[in-house]
Amino acid sequence: MASDLRRKEQLPELTARIVETYNELPSISHLGHCPLPNYKVVISAIEDIKEILYPGYRRREGLHIGNVTYHVGDLIDGLHDKLTTQIARAMRHDAGYSDSCDSTDVDFEALGQAKAILFLEELPELRKTLAMDVQAAHDGDPAVKTLDEIIFCYPGLEAVTVYRVAHLLHQLNVPLIPRMMTEWAHSKTGIDIHPGATIGNHFFIDHGTGVVIGETCEIGNHVKLYQGVTLGALSFAIDGEGNLVRGTKRHPTIENHVVIYANATVLGGATVIGHHSVIGSSVWLTRSLEPHTTVVLEKPKLKMRADIAEMTPEMNFQI
Repeated sequence: MASDLRRKEQLPELTARIVETYNELPSISHLGHCPLPNYKVVISAIEDIKEILYPGYRRREGLHIGNVTYHVGDLIDGLHDKLTTQIARAMRHDAGYSDSCDSTDVDFEALGQAKAILFLEELPELRKTLAMDVQAAHDGDPAVKTLDEIIFCYPGLEAVTVYRVAHLLHQLNVPLIPRMMTEWAHSKTGIDIHPGATIGNHFFIDHGTGVVIGETCEIGNHVKLYQGVTLGALSFAIDGEGNLVRGTKRHPTIENHVVIYANATVLGGATVIGHHSVIGSSVWLTRSLEPHTTVVLEKPKLKMRADIAEMTPEMNFQI
């Protein structure tokens, strides 16, 4: 049955009703002349950065010491331009410029360029940190055969790589873009790391799906997390007007050489997990632990039941 073209006559009226909501609900509309950071460009920048951090593993094949300088130089040049523009847009928007991009007192393009260059200057040191994260995965997972396998296949490394990039921008007080980066990694890996979290070296997330690391979390060196771990807030303080109190430490501190097993939950800004501690699977913690502490749940009682009428002589169940 062919569509009835006469039904399309109602579409202009529908369009008008949708546009009317843009005036009614401006909080979820951005119709100013000043553009926001471009999502596709930000993600493109992340892919370029990963190409620099892990040369030969991503897009470009056949790299060697004779041509890698040209390749990296081309990427750096492009990143300078992308990041300058996107950081400037983010800062301009954060400063409240929406209807007009003109500012007589602040040169956002110059600020964007300065922060882009400061960020790019950190890439050599970032590679050193990521090399320790790769080694931590190798040392912490007996299933690993080579370091290449980790770089190609491990979602934990993917999420941590993007987090460390975003964290550098967060430290430079770049608004919005760090969250765009880590939420993109979250959508790919199932690992949610806020760019404001502080994470030491030799960090490894095994398997990864469902891990949550909050904004004010502090994690030391040589820490290992398994899937489903939550390092979150215990509760949210409310001010006299009923608004959330922001800018306080809400998430736990994890000291050096701590292992936290699958589906454990550690909550609260005052909670400190002492160094060399082990938290077992499914543990729920809202208070601090002394160093060298192991916490496990008591062994649950397993009950099994079988339908006697359906049992055969071969079924020697203990009931």
